[in-house]
Amino acid sequence: MTALVAAGVDVGRDYFDVAFAPEGRAFRAPNTSGGVETILARLRRAGARKVVLESIGSFGARLVRALAEAGFEVGVVDPRRIKALRLAEGRRAKTDRLDAALIARFALVMQDAARPVPSAQTFQIRSLSARRRQLVELAAMEKTRLKQALDPQIADSCRAMIAVLSQERSRIEAQLEAMLDEDPANHRRGELLKTIPGVGPAVSTTLLTDLPELGRLDRRALASLAGLAPHPNDSGTRSGHAHIQGGRPCVRTALYMAALAAARSDKGFKSEYQAMRKAGKPAKVALIAIARKIVVAANGMLKADRPWRTNQP
Repeated sequence: MTALVAAGVDVGRDYFDVAFAPEGRAFRAPNTSGGVETILARLRRAGARKVVLESIGSFGARLVRALAEAGFEVGVVDPRRIKALRLAEGRRAKTDRLDAALIARFALVMQDAARPVPSAQTFQIRSLSARRRQLVELAAMEKTRLKQALDPQIADSCRAMIAVLSQERSRIEAQLEAMLDEDPANHRRGELLKTIPGVGPAVSTTLLTDLPELGRLDRRALASLAGLAPHPNDSGTRSGHAHIQGGRPCVRTALYMAALAAARSDKGFKSEYQAMRKAGKPAKVALIAIARKIVVAANGMLKADRPWRTNQP
């Protein structure tokens, strides 16, 4: 086929709705291994090479992996971009079939819709990292309940649950560290990151698993991916406050926690933090600025393959 054909997939728990652009044909397949095989076969018959899905959770992970392994150009995009196209087209109707057709049109017109998909091992590492965060959150909730418990039996139950969660967290962290250390380059990158004040094993692991572009992009792009780039809000003669938004929440959270520690370190960013506070910057604004400095420094370090040094640019 000479004409470009793109496909859009609306992902559901039980079904995939698939549509083609520009012709608009659509079909439904079950969200099972057999359904994925059906989709791959029909995509090949239609001559589609570019396939786009919305990033709405894990229901589409099986299809994304299969598409990447089969050699298709795959894009997993922010649902807000798809919604913006619907608004631009002036459409109101919304069904799974219509959504799939909308995603297919997005895939056809947007050049940046398809991006390289992580390997199967990278998917597994990210899953372990996400599970670790879940266990940390669950333990934090149990600790809060423990503080509020008045009944000794409830307090004992909370302590027992915290111990179980801590044990499971240690097991997951050991698996994660082992998988990262299997790759000598990843091991080296992790050791370099841990030389930055405020960056410990947990933050280093988060950066390696959830910000793999670190050391490969320019500093502005990295700050944006981390959700730490200030976006201007100006119009006419009005100059509004710039705010951070978007990016990867887990990365931003990890870097913020690193900034809390680095702001107290004489070998880190203590002087910069104090200077910003004396200049009237709110504490949270100053810490976000420190977090951005950390990710920019980490990006430069990995590019140059060198450890942290005090007062580095």
